[in-house]
Amino acid sequence: MSRKVLLIEDEPNITEAIRFLLTREGWQVDTHAEGTDAVQVILSARPDLVILDVMLPGKSGMDVLRDLREHDEMKALPVLMLTARGQSRDREMAEQAGVSRFMTKPFSNTEVLTAVRDLHAQASQS
Repeated sequence: MSRKVLLIEDEPNITEAIRFLLTREGWQVDTHAEGTDAVQVILSARPDLVILDVMLPGKSGMDVLRDLREHDEMKALPVLMLTARGQSRDREMAEQAGVSRFMTKPFSNTEVLTAVRDLHAQASQS
């Protein structure tokens, strides 16, 4: 199975940190910083995993996730959602929308790597 991640995050420092971390681990990392056309970008990129920020310009990560899950071929795509606001309501909304895992910023490199490895391994088994 390939190891292609699409990172949808509008904060350049976070984008660079995650890209560096995952590239070093052998992942191909594509990035996008806009919510408005994120679903189209995901559909055309066909990643093995999506890392999605909640707060994006144009359209929220929650709306992107809901729209994405409406596509049959995207129902099983692992999505790791990142948020600066770790309220339980956000977590519940993300779970209802079909998130695979939820992570609150700031997070450690180890947390990101563990989440990505776990989600990829789960997807490989299904």
